[in-house]
Amino acid sequence: MSEHPFGTGLLSGVRVIDMTNVLAGPFAGYQLALHGAEVIKVEAPGGGDLARRLGADADLNRARLGASFLAQNAGKRSITVDLKDERGKEVLRRLVRTADVLVENFRPGVLERLGFGADVLRRLNPGLVYCAISGFGATGPLRDRPAYDQVIQGLSGMMSTTGTPGTAPLRAGYPVADTLGGLAAAYAICAALVRRGRTGEGGVLDVSMLETAITAMGWAVSNHLIAGVEPRPMGNDNATAAPSGTFRTGEGALNIAANKQEQFVALCRLLGRPDLVTDPRFAEREARKANRGPLQEELEEALAARSAAEWEELLAGEGVPAARVLTVAEALDLDHVAQRGLVHDLPFPGDAERRLRVLGNGIHVDGQRSAPQGTAPLLGEHTEDVLAELGYDAGEIAALREDGVA
Repeated sequence: MSEHPFGTGLLSGVRVIDMTNVLAGPFAGYQLALHGAEVIKVEAPGGGDLARRLGADADLNRARLGASFLAQNAGKRSITVDLKDERGKEVLRRLVRTADVLVENFRPGVLERLGFGADVLRRLNPGLVYCAISGFGATGPLRDRPAYDQVIQGLSGMMSTTGTPGTAPLRAGYPVADTLGGLAAAYAICAALVRRGRTGEGGVLDVSMLETAITAMGWAVSNHLIAGVEPRPMGNDNATAAPSGTFRTGEGALNIAANKQEQFVALCRLLGRPDLVTDPRFAEREARKANRGPLQEELEEALAARSAAEWEELLAGEGVPAARVLTVAEALDLDHVAQRGLVHDLPFPGDAERRLRVLGNGIHVDGQRSAPQGTAPLLGEHTEDVLAELGYDAGEIAALREDGVA
C-alpha cells in the first residue's frame, strides 16, 4: 500500500501557525504535521526557537539546528518575523486570516501585549482555533510563573511517587510533562476543528501543563481522591498488583506484570514453582500485595535459571505480560519498531548528503503510518515563499528582509 504524500492525511488542507518554543508547543505542532497539516513556524529573526540551540551536539547548537529542534519540527515551514515592528505585525495579521489554527506557548498575556489577544484574533478570523499552552494556564494565582518540565514534574506530585522510599522525590528521565502538554494541546485542537466543521465556530483553548500532568497520573491520583490513600514511591513495583514490577534474572532485568490470577498461575507453572499458587502468602491478590518482598525472592530464585530474553519469549508466549528492560538504543533497534516504521530517515537540513533520523508518533491510519512531510527547516528558510503567498511583491519582501523585519 502506498504511503499518503502527507502522512495519514487526516489534517490535509489545515493550516497551522506555530508560534511555539522548545518542546510542549513544538511537539503539539509536530503531531498535527504528522497527520498532514501545513505547519508554518513563526520565529524571531536572528535566533528563532530556543530549541535550535539545545541538544547533545554542540556544533548543531551553534548552527541553530539543535537535536531538540530537529526532533519536533520536521515537515514544518519556517518564517522569521519581528513582531515588535508594525510591518511584522501586519505579516502576522495576513497569515492569521489564512490559517485554521494558531498555537503558542508564551506566558499568558505575551501575545496580547503584542497586539494579538484572543479578541483580536477572533476579529481577524472568526473560525480560527487559538490554542495557548502554558505551565499553569491563563487563569489562577500561578498563571504568570515561568515553568519548565522539571518544575511541573515536581509541583504535580509526579516526583513524589517516582523512585524508592530512599531516592524519592525523583524526576522521570525524560520530559514527560512537556510531552503530555503537547499531546493534550494537539488533541484539543483536533476536537475544536471537529466542532468548527459542524458549526463554523473557532475557539480558544487554554492548556495547562500542570493540570495535564496531574490528570495523567492514573491510580496515584484516583487512589487519593476516591480511596483516601496517599500514593508513595515504590520503585519499580506497581501498587495495584503483585507480582508486577522488575525482577532479576540469570542475565538482565525483566518486567513482569502478572496482574490477573490466571497470569500468576501460569507464571508459577512456567517457573517450575506451582507450589506458590497455594502458598497462603501468595494465593490471593491482596495477600500477594501484602507479601511483595518474599514473593519477589521466590520468583527471582527461579528466574536465575535463564536470561531475561529467554524468559520474555517463554512467558509472553504463554500470555504472561513480560519483557526485558532495554536501553533507548536497544528499544529503537527492535525489529518490531523497525517493521512499524516509527523512525524516519530524512535529508538533513542544508545538507542533502547527510541523513536526519526522527520519530513519527506510533499511529497508523487506514494502514498508513504517520510520517513527516519533509525535513526540519533552516531558520527563516521559507520566509520569502510564505510572504509571496500572502501577497507581498518582490520589492516589499526585499525591504522587509533588508530592515530585519523578516
